[in-house]
Amino acid sequence: MTQVSSADAEYAKGNSRGGRDMHRYPLIQRALHWIIAVMVIGSMLVGGTLGYLGFQGAVEVFGQPMTGMMYKYHKTFGVIILAAMVVRLIVKVRLGKPDYAAPLTKFEKAASGSVHGLLYLLLIAMPVTGWLATGAGGFPVEFFDWKLPPILGKDPALAETLFYAHWLMGLAILALIAVHIAAVVKHVKRKDGVLQRML
Repeated sequence: MTQVSSADAEYAKGNSRGGRDMHRYPLIQRALHWIIAVMVIGSMLVGGTLGYLGFQGAVEVFGQPMTGMMYKYHKTFGVIILAAMVVRLIVKVRLGKPDYAAPLTKFEKAASGSVHGLLYLLLIAMPVTGWLATGAGGFPVEFFDWKLPPILGKDPALAETLFYAHWLMGLAILALIAVHIAAVVKHVKRKDGVLQRML
């Protein structure tokens, strides 16, 4: 008779009827994960387009009204992402995270912790930097049809530096997302239940 490893046994236990939820995140954490993921991807697509084209280039391609809407909702969703990430961080501290169905290696745990930690940090720092840069540039900080107070006074030189930092953070987030997706694909191939934790 073939012996079953402790990892395989634990995974089977977690996928048995009534035991599956013990290895899944609570609903609020799963919902926040996917909502934030969609908003981040959408915001980065719009932000990347605006950054590449510049204001005048965007006006030439999309027209003035659409360009204004793109800037407005890029800022709006930046504020929403910031608020959602703060809520997600509080929820994570309060609720923790479930055990893995199949234990990870030390390297996998370290890599996972590093990627997730950096994503949390950057997804909070990036909208804050955008808010700072927008105010320093003398532009309105918009949240739908409301104008939020700028954190900094007008300072064009500082705004340029902050916008550059904002752009670098976007590149770093894209790289981390790529690593995150590659890890997900690896776990799906291994069928170790890691993806099911967030589904």
